[in-house]
Amino acid sequence: MADSPVSNAVLSSAPAAAARPRRVTAPDVAAFKGRGTPVVMVTAYDAPSARIADGAGVDVILVGDSLANVVLGYDDTLQVTIDDMEHHVAAVARTQPRALVVGDLPWLSYHVSTADTVTNAARLVRAGAGAVKLEGGRKRLDAVRAILDAEIPVMGHLGLTPQSVHALGGFRVQGKDLEAARAIVDDAGALAEAGCFAIVLECVPDAVARLVTDTVPVPTIGIGAGRHCDGQVLVFHDLLGLEERVTPKFVRRYASLADDARDAIARFADDVRGGRFPASDETYHAADNVAEVMIAVYGDDSAASTEPADDVEAPHPT
Repeated sequence: MADSPVSNAVLSSAPAAAARPRRVTAPDVAAFKGRGTPVVMVTAYDAPSARIADGAGVDVILVGDSLANVVLGYDDTLQVTIDDMEHHVAAVARTQPRALVVGDLPWLSYHVSTADTVTNAARLVRAGAGAVKLEGGRKRLDAVRAILDAEIPVMGHLGLTPQSVHALGGFRVQGKDLEAARAIVDDAGALAEAGCFAIVLECVPDAVARLVTDTVPVPTIGIGAGRHCDGQVLVFHDLLGLEERVTPKFVRRYASLADDARDAIARFADDVRGGRFPASDETYHAADNVAEVMIAVYGDDSAASTEPADDVEAPHPT
């Protein structure tokens, strides 16, 4: 009996599916706790940066609300909207990365009714996120539980919470005194108990981050929180030297791409102004008979070319 088209299609697609690496999930990230290998997370906002980060082997790509500062030019994260976040989560997710994509819930997207909170989280998941992140401790437990009840994994965020910049009095290290440190530890325990699969600790003393890490059963991911966390995160543009306006103490730059980009564009401008760009091999040429007709019509031999005609279309036609 002959094979059916359906069975043939399934069999023929099996090797391709098997060759594709399995995508990282929220439970996979939670399982890093106690493993000894730190979680690597990079904050990225578009398809090119997502491809680069995923190709480098990161475990998590966070589409952060720092989009506001890094990409959209605002001074803080309060200006970015759920529409903005949905747009950029989708751009990252279209690259189909192996890394877990986490979408950041922006200010006023989960400080609202339970129904609206879940709807906003669902928008990021429908855009391609495998989990969402939100800021705050005990006061956000209702939002955390509601999102989890909708079967959406939640990453917590404590310490410096940029959406609270006005309440905190600026971008400052948190947990420096005993009472503040105890509050962070208590909040972390509450988030873990509620079901968060990981917790970001931002700009807290290393001793506080270590205490949280030793206390909670889920991974902590530090940014400006010392080396005792279960993982680390940096912003794509910071670690590559693309963002130059602010250099926090915790940023280590692994490249200076802004300098390289300026140099490249300056050389392009110099070549254009000097008549060196485009060269003949960067130009599309007409067939000889076209050039001859143009000379006959316009009475000018400037259209003639000694180069062979091209029969390949431009890769980016306008």
